[in-house]
Amino acid sequence: MTSTHKNGLSPASVETIAGLSAGLISTIIVHPLDIIKTRLQVDTSSHPLLNSSRAVLRDILRNEGPTRFAALYRGLTPNLLGNSAGWALYFLWYREAQDVIRNLRGYNLGTQLTSVDYLAASSASGILSAVLTNPIWVVKTRMLSTSATQTGAYPGMIFGLRAIYKTEGIRGFFHGLTPTLFGVSHGALYFVAYERLKEWRKVSKKDQTLTNLDTIVASSLSKTFAGTLTYPHQLVRARLQTYDPGATKRVKGPGLVPLIQQIWRNEGVIGFYKGLFPNLLRVVPSTCVTFLVYENTRWALPRMFGNADDDPSNRTTVARKGERAL
Repeated sequence: MTSTHKNGLSPASVETIAGLSAGLISTIIVHPLDIIKTRLQVDTSSHPLLNSSRAVLRDILRNEGPTRFAALYRGLTPNLLGNSAGWALYFLWYREAQDVIRNLRGYNLGTQLTSVDYLAASSASGILSAVLTNPIWVVKTRMLSTSATQTGAYPGMIFGLRAIYKTEGIRGFFHGLTPTLFGVSHGALYFVAYERLKEWRKVSKKDQTLTNLDTIVASSLSKTFAGTLTYPHQLVRARLQTYDPGATKRVKGPGLVPLIQQIWRNEGVIGFYKGLFPNLLRVVPSTCVTFLVYENTRWALPRMFGNADDDPSNRTTVARKGERAL
């Protein structure tokens, strides 16, 4: 399943490198929007979404960091590590899960997976990657939700990991894991929609090849659909992962169910959607960049290392010759 072609890369290596590259590039581009989204998610007051986004941005630029650039890119290290590792693991296991499903169900070579198959493969890979990367997301949320000038704020990722272990133990690394696991449905819904849109587009074209524009449209529509439908889990997760940087010891906050009840009682339905606007501004272009880099990298690597016959993208061809570059 992961055999290597002579003088080439294995399909698993191609998937991992493509996912890693996609996660790194997309995270760097949209990181400032991630900070705005996180600040809105942990804010318990009620402001109009668009005005709050502007207010948060103004506050960050005026009052935080030694420079505006430093303020806008606070917490970049855990965000880069979490996204790149998460995407790399996700794409690796997503491919492996599809192969397992094909073998279990006795599909012939070239047989298209069903929506349920894609859902199962995406869910399995999502759960595994979510559990392994959750400690990074806890540190990331705490760094993005605080200013570097606040007393007790984490100055970096390693410091944050040590502080969590010292004050909260191993369990501290898994704050927000339950809503994260619920959030696997987001990835599952996204990939089902993404794969179906790609197949529909391929059928509607005579040569059945997908261009970069096709990838952008499919990923944008899929992300907007899945992101809006499952957004509340992100807000609940952020609330569970945040902390008081000025506290001398960790004060245990409400559990999952009491927190949901608290948000509903104090902020209403709109409380579950705080930060949705900057989140969509962040995730839609981020997803487009991610999948453009991913699809083009997984097309290019087998050709660069001499195993084009084992191209892992042969089930989802992406771009015509001459349209491969980003």
